[in-house]
Amino acid sequence: MKRGLQGIEQEDGGGSSSGAQKTLKRSCKQRREKDRKEGDQWECLPPEILLHIFQYLPLLDRAYASQVCRGWNEAFHMPELWRCFEFELNQPASSYLKATHPDLIKQIIKRHSNHLQYVSFKVDSSMESAEAACDILSQLVNCSLKTLGLISTARPSFMELPKSHFISALTVVFVNSKSLSSLKIDDTPVDDPSLKVLVANNSDTLKLLKMSSCPHVSPAGILCVADQCHGLRELALNYHLLSDELLIALSSEKHVHLDHLRIDVVSENPGQQFHSIKKSSWDAMVRHSPKLNLVMYFFLYDDEFGPFFRDEIPITHLYFGRSVSKDVLGRVGLTCPRLVELVVCANGLRPLDEELIRIAQRCTQLSAIGLGECEVSCSAFVEFVKMCGDRLTQLSIMEEVLVPDHRYGLDDIHWEVSKHLGRVWFPDMMPTW
Repeated sequence: MKRGLQGIEQEDGGGSSSGAQKTLKRSCKQRREKDRKEGDQWECLPPEILLHIFQYLPLLDRAYASQVCRGWNEAFHMPELWRCFEFELNQPASSYLKATHPDLIKQIIKRHSNHLQYVSFKVDSSMESAEAACDILSQLVNCSLKTLGLISTARPSFMELPKSHFISALTVVFVNSKSLSSLKIDDTPVDDPSLKVLVANNSDTLKLLKMSSCPHVSPAGILCVADQCHGLRELALNYHLLSDELLIALSSEKHVHLDHLRIDVVSENPGQQFHSIKKSSWDAMVRHSPKLNLVMYFFLYDDEFGPFFRDEIPITHLYFGRSVSKDVLGRVGLTCPRLVELVVCANGLRPLDEELIRIAQRCTQLSAIGLGECEVSCSAFVEFVKMCGDRLTQLSIMEEVLVPDHRYGLDDIHWEVSKHLGRVWFPDMMPTW
């Protein structure tokens, strides 16, 4: 009897266990089927959707994703995905920035160099990173680049390389591309002969050239570019390369209208001498390109401004990176009628009341101004804003710049300025940390 009861209990227990196992197996099978279907959905995404997703992924994540399945690996190697690429070359010991993995660089050169069209190199200050960039450039023999940018996050970078090594790598791109439209090579040892190679192979397509701080280029070298590249619309260079001949060349009937000209006026040593540009040359430039944006950055000492702002000059955007005198700012109001934006980093302890009023009177297109370590009386500032009115779309003034007087204090000026601007305005505050 006992034995029979035990048998029944064992049968019942065994039956429950068997049922649970079947239910568990059924659940696992359903889950696997669901996962398989979801996986199929991801695997069957249209190529154009995968391409769009991959374009938003960092390079390393994109490489990991390519290992998921065959379809994603094929998406990883789509030519459209490699038309625009930035090589980041940094030394771990000297930089906190991420770097493109060497194995990925090899794969890119091997499989996608002929797909590259819009390429930039971002390197740190080390010579090793600059050398790595040159090694990659020298391998781009099967590509036809449309844009190339060499970006140094810190000096000296490319300037530390042997000049011949850099020029050899750069001319590989110049010779093989044939269709460069944009070239940014600031702070590099590019020279006149290499510019001639650039012109010989890309004169019909070059539209933008940025080459500030290139000490091996002469005025004759940049003039060669202007004479041959008639489609050039944007140009950035140091003041020592600017000449009357260059402006006349850019103003010829064969040349398209220039949209943007940036000039960096930099003093390497106190007391440096600078040449002057004739007013007639600037006039020719503006007649040919009436919508020209002329941007000038000044990093000079007080006694070096002699050749500047003596005659009318068509500057639209003017930036003073070092302290500038009241006299120079007074001349700006008299000689820069096309001025749109003015930024003064520092001036000293003499109020700029008269200078600001003169600028408001004469520079009728002024729409943006920034003042740093300067002094302006509250009354003069309110008058300046009143004269300019709501065309002042950008007004960045540190609170320390404004000096209270008998008419306005710091508590009053916010309301007065806001009234004349037609919008709420507050002076900028210096962070307390």
